[in-house]
Amino acid sequence: MSLAIPVGHDTLGLPLPSSLHAIAVSYPKWSDVVALRKGEPAAVNAMMTGYPRFYVHRSVQKLITICQKEFGLDGEMCLLCPTAKTAEYGMEFIRNQASLVGKTAEVRAVRRVIEPASPPLTNGTTSLVAAPTMLLRKRFEVHILFFPGDVYTIARQFWQNCGLGISSRYAEHCLSLLGVPGFPQASLSDFVRFCGRTSYPMVMGKLKPKPQDESELPLSTGAEAKVALRRRIAGFFVHDETSAQNVSEDDVYLFPTGMSALWNAHQLLLATRPPDKSVVFGFPCTDTLKIIQRSGPGAIFYGHGRDSDIDDLDNLLARKAEKNPSSSPPVLALYTECPSNPLLHTVNMPRLRALADKYDFLIVIDETVGTFANVDVLPYADLIVTSLSKFFDGYATALGGSLVVNPRMQYHAALKEYLETAFEDTYFDLDAIVLERNSRDFLERMRIINTNAEYVCDFLHARSIEGGAPESEGAVIKKVHYPKYMSSEYYENCRRRLPGGKLDSKNGGYTGLFSLTFTSMKASRTFYDALEAAKGPSLGTTFTLTCPYTLLSHYHELEWAAEFGVEEGLVRVSVGTEDREALLEVMIAALNAAELA
Repeated sequence: MSLAIPVGHDTLGLPLPSSLHAIAVSYPKWSDVVALRKGEPAAVNAMMTGYPRFYVHRSVQKLITICQKEFGLDGEMCLLCPTAKTAEYGMEFIRNQASLVGKTAEVRAVRRVIEPASPPLTNGTTSLVAAPTMLLRKRFEVHILFFPGDVYTIARQFWQNCGLGISSRYAEHCLSLLGVPGFPQASLSDFVRFCGRTSYPMVMGKLKPKPQDESELPLSTGAEAKVALRRRIAGFFVHDETSAQNVSEDDVYLFPTGMSALWNAHQLLLATRPPDKSVVFGFPCTDTLKIIQRSGPGAIFYGHGRDSDIDDLDNLLARKAEKNPSSSPPVLALYTECPSNPLLHTVNMPRLRALADKYDFLIVIDETVGTFANVDVLPYADLIVTSLSKFFDGYATALGGSLVVNPRMQYHAALKEYLETAFEDTYFDLDAIVLERNSRDFLERMRIINTNAEYVCDFLHARSIEGGAPESEGAVIKKVHYPKYMSSEYYENCRRRLPGGKLDSKNGGYTGLFSLTFTSMKASRTFYDALEAAKGPSLGTTFTLTCPYTLLSHYHELEWAAEFGVEEGLVRVSVGTEDREALLEVMIAALNAAELA
């Protein structure tokens, strides 16, 4: 199945791809992104959908409106959680964050039970994946988190940072059980009408990504899909069948989003280890730092992730250990990425592991960008978190996250013992079913993406100032941020290898993400606007997807981000599965435009 990918300057706010549950959205022009970050009404109102943690899906909005009318009090607003435990986390988060700005937030939770209609409602056809009969008969519930309207921004931080809200499929299913007209939405045209549009403009570009195999049928239950996902993920870590310390499916835990996997990893450590601050090492995805800062004792941030920062950290930990020689470890944990988003920097993992063993703290590695196909961080990580919504899913139509507890590490048994009773499965069955089907060709897709990305990056690097192209002759790319050129010796430490230590010839590439920095903002804007490819948030899609990362993620802290090399004009590119010559052609055209600007 091949879903349309809207490309062109009149596509602002359209879902990428053209799916009811797309997790990306079109931002075709640089000025569109600025207008959205400024909150200009014309741009905001054009949004049919958005990246799920940053935008409340229309189906979720509809369910929120119904819950608000049923249970809300004057002056209250609400968000929806899948379980009582999640709602409790939300209440604690909102109260704590409100108190930091001098506000007292009266927060309450209401449980809304949704009985299935009899017979189950349908629209005469099926959505992307039809709800199994057993799911249609199942009793559902949502937990409504009510709070004063003046702390809505804080409540949204919980939704965005922690990734614990309900998904669009969850909301749509609840709406169908409630008998709301038009649900379940059976086609994109239903969604278009629901968004108040009369038509869906579609301008297709030159790039054609690998289509999904229509013969691939989904599994029939969420339980089956989750077992298959856990086994698939565990299998990526098994390089030697004879090892007694291989990852098993019992070491893999699934969550609704990547950020919820990270948030739960942090909660796991706070519950099982002596509480203390955690280290965030290297410049991470924007919400990673915020989660650590806002949950628990706080964060120690080393944004550059250099060897000299490891020296400083070692000295800091030595001082803390000397001050309290018989007390608990000097920090709770260290969080890092392999490689980082958006700078594609890899830190010195062996040195960090040695430091963790020396001072008895745990390491959590997010390998979303590197992917299971390319990197192996088992020698260094106690916990491994991944946003499965990215490269693993690939088709940008399902959310998911995973947490792997490394059986090779000292605290594996203690962490597992806690999770035996504390883990709560909040991953919606229909999301798991779609993710399982989408991820079957993950390794095949990654081989194409790795090859395409290296081909394009080699060309762009040669045209960059760092790659030897003179600015005096018109070069406008300062640097190509890509693991082949960025801290490559440290990336090599983590590349996927065969049991004998040789590189895995089929996998173990440099991944499919890179970022460009330019000599001027004008060059950045021109390159972005001229690129004939999909543009919007997210990464890891089968279609090439570009975004002005810093504007999207750090618009209100541009100077701070720039201190760590994340420049305002940085353009991030997630390479897809298209024909590589066609891909290079659109890159050359955009680069030529930037050089002439």
